Amino acid sequence: MTAPGRVLYWDASAILSLLFADRHSETALAWMAGEATVHLLSTLAHAETVAVVSRLEREGAVTGAQGQSARQAFASWPWRRLTAQPDWATAATLAQGWPLRGADLWHLACARTLRQHLPELQVLTFDSRLRAACQGEGLIPLPGEETPCHEPPQG
Repeated sequence: MTAPGRVLYWDASAILSLLFADRHSETALAWMAGEATVHLLSTLAHAETVAVVSRLEREGAVTGAQGQSARQAFASWPWRRLTAQPDWATAATLAQGWPLRGADLWHLACARTLRQHLPELQVLTFDSRLRAACQGEGLIPLPGEETPCHEPPQG
């Protein structure tokens, strides 16, 4: 069995770009289609995603059929589901260094915690504050290097 070439930790902003057309959808779809990639889905990213889909339905921004289609697509992708949680000390330290909302801090700290065992892990996010923090923590290579935020895999 061939080892994965890449391990991607997806946050909700990246997942939602898979589900609903936006300016990042093409990039997100290219990363999902990438070969030899493990796609990590945390319990928080799952909860955030299903909450947004349901909110969009309640507000009438999408129809019930569109919401159901989004949920089916979300369930069909080859996720590796995580029940991991961030290290408490890591979260506390990162909170002092980065101006993030609670959920984004959780994603950053969880990715840093996972990186101890998966050094190839990268974060795929389209949230500008989380992306800046991930770049600063080495979870996304600097611009010009191969990065899930800037260059989709060639397939």
